[in-house]
Amino acid sequence: MIIDVKALHKVYRNGKIEVEALKGINFSVDKKEFVSIMGASGSGKSTLMNILGCLDSVTAGEYILDGENVAGLKTNHLATIRNKKIGFVFQSFNLLPKLSSLQNVELPMIYAGVKKSERREAAMSALEKVGLSDRAKHKPNELSGGQRQRVAIARALVNRPAILLADEPTGNLDSKSSVEIMDIFQQLNRDGATIVMVTHEREIANFSNRIITFKDGYLISDEKVENPTQAGRDN
Repeated sequence: MIIDVKALHKVYRNGKIEVEALKGINFSVDKKEFVSIMGASGSGKSTLMNILGCLDSVTAGEYILDGENVAGLKTNHLATIRNKKIGFVFQSFNLLPKLSSLQNVELPMIYAGVKKSERREAAMSALEKVGLSDRAKHKPNELSGGQRQRVAIARALVNRPAILLADEPTGNLDSKSSVEIMDIFQQLNRDGATIVMVTHEREIANFSNRIITFKDGYLISDEKVENPTQAGRDN
């Protein structure tokens, strides 16, 4: 088990007003699982992803990541966990426009203090995994949306995180590029990566092995996908 969430509550306070975003959530994720999180806007799924990514803290309950209870940790410790144990993939890619693909992928290793020679080799290896080694010197504005997301996935992988968190990773992509990205996720999962992905599209969620659905701060269903959609590689 790599994620274990117990009786998780999250309350946001604005003056005297309180909004309970998560209401006693319980679930776990095993290593090498590929899980999708679904729910309408305001259901609590984005709040949960922020907590899973150590970008936000819990109000009550436990969040155990890779054997460590991160619920009560201080900001600097959370930052270390984010850099070492979590790889992030965002809808908007979040690439630095003046850097090449290779340089963007190297960034997490710079923060981790990895030597330059090791960074270059690891970054190229990550780009190869997503089928983009031939675009290593290209800047984001020289890439398609799908290629930019591949660079973002390579960047998320480069520190060999315990878990990959993807927040609407196909939200800015056309149908063909979306399938290509899900193909990469499925291959990474087959290779042993643990993936938790937020999506509002059932068609995208069906590429995963399990779908957790939220509504009004509650976890309302947790179902196994019996026959996940298989993207299949054309390249």
